Amino acid sequence: TKTISKCYVQVTGMTCASCVANIERNLRREDGIHSILVALMAGKAEVRYNPAVIHPSAIAELIRELGFGATVMENCGEGDGILELVVRGMTCASCVHKIESTLMKTNGVLYCSVALATNKAHIKYDPELIGPRDVIQAIKDLGFTTSLVKKDRSASHLDHKQEIRQWKRSFIVSLVFCIPVMGLMIYMMVMDSQLADAHVHHNLSNKEMEALHSSMVLEYQLLPGLSVMNFLSFLLCVPVQMFGGWHFYIQAYKALKHKTANMDVLIVLATTIAFAYSFVILLVAMAEKAKVNPVTFFDTPPMLFVFISLGRWLEHVAKGKTSEALARLISLQATEATIVTLGPDNVLLSEEQVDVELVQRGDIVKVIPGGKFPVDGRVIEGHSMVDESLITGEAMPVTKKPGNTVIAGSINQNGSLLISATHVGADTTLSQIVKLVEEAQTSKAPIQQFADKLSGYFVPSIVAVSVVTLFAWIIIGFVDFEIVEKYFLGYNKSISAAEVIIRFAFQASITVLCIACPCSLGLA
Repeated sequence: TKTISKCYVQVTGMTCASCVANIERNLRREDGIHSILVALMAGKAEVRYNPAVIHPSAIAELIRELGFGATVMENCGEGDGILELVVRGMTCASCVHKIESTLMKTNGVLYCSVALATNKAHIKYDPELIGPRDVIQAIKDLGFTTSLVKKDRSASHLDHKQEIRQWKRSFIVSLVFCIPVMGLMIYMMVMDSQLADAHVHHNLSNKEMEALHSSMVLEYQLLPGLSVMNFLSFLLCVPVQMFGGWHFYIQAYKALKHKTANMDVLIVLATTIAFAYSFVILLVAMAEKAKVNPVTFFDTPPMLFVFISLGRWLEHVAKGKTSEALARLISLQATEATIVTLGPDNVLLSEEQVDVELVQRGDIVKVIPGGKFPVDGRVIEGHSMVDESLITGEAMPVTKKPGNTVIAGSINQNGSLLISATHVGADTTLSQIVKLVEEAQTSKAPIQQFADKLSGYFVPSIVAVSVVTLFAWIIIGFVDFEIVEKYFLGYNKSISAAEVIIRFAFQASITVLCIACPCSLGLA
């Protein structure tokens, strides 16, 4: 007897079913090739060959000669079938041993483990030699009842409703408080520019300017050192920091726990420092009963949270749309199949209804008019028209006669067909499409990965820059105090020079942090 080996070849450049037929037809003619099965969506060919006559690399070369890209896949474990079963009726460890030892002796079972506590069995098998029904039968013969672990067909793991709700809430909270903050800010800017005009045109002294300044409604001091503007900004900022930024804090904490710095860490850093600094500076001003209101950054957190939570919300809405389409795709799969046993001359001997997961490669499946094809296969007997629009988008029904391939999920229209299953379970075209879309959802866009990688360096470097700024200004201040005096307007003359320098240095370094963090990188 000649030995038969099996290899998998990754095939690229296939566009439609005729490419598949072309490869299969040409390779079957070659010496040493026993059988070949090509899956279009997975881009994978499974070849059984005689190693004495031909090698996998030669097989890949043959496919390349037909004009496709082909590479031999190293890990051949991909073809193993995996079966999860619930086994009832086990009482002790000897039952477990009995099932495991019996299955391991069965030809085609590669691995088997049974857990008594959960009543579950996990089995790996070679679909060429054995199928799920044989395994279940073997366990039933030992006197246990067994059934498949029910798969969740609703695609609930693709549901983004909760995230959409959470980011929408976060956005709305931030927005409600952000609008008044922005209003106050714009009002201040307008008033400031008017004052500057007054200063230029009417040559007012600094004393008169200060008097004018403090006569503005928002600059009016409720308590010494606490202006209406700062007090309102503080009140509006607290809820945003608490509720709007809640999710960011959680994400940032998780990231830091794993010693990484992502965008969330940046955002949290910026908003927290801006908020904390502004809060402390207000307290200091109140303690000193300052005449001039300190410059605060209470406007940073609300605006930053608004932009970013809006972005996250939109992102999840977009993902949710894809997921809906995917859930619809999954619902196209048939749940049951009618398996028939044929006698000589294709005479029907018996038929039984089984779960789609239990259909094995090589099974003969009967599809009645109006029924869905449960698996990919080849027609053995019968003529019919088939609606394949779910895969091809082709509105006209396609004629199927013996030898043609059929796609799982498409609808049989007028004639009864017998098909031989070629791709079952996770290998069907429909399952592969679902898998591709799922992978596309979980993987990040290259530019997004790049941004995350950058922010990994960006966060520490910004922190470093702000620290440098802090020390640079302290040094400058002690060397030449006049420079600081020139830029640090309206400080209280009664405090010592050293304190002025340190306060100014802190203000400069915090400004660096606050301005760098909500940078375009993060927003984008």
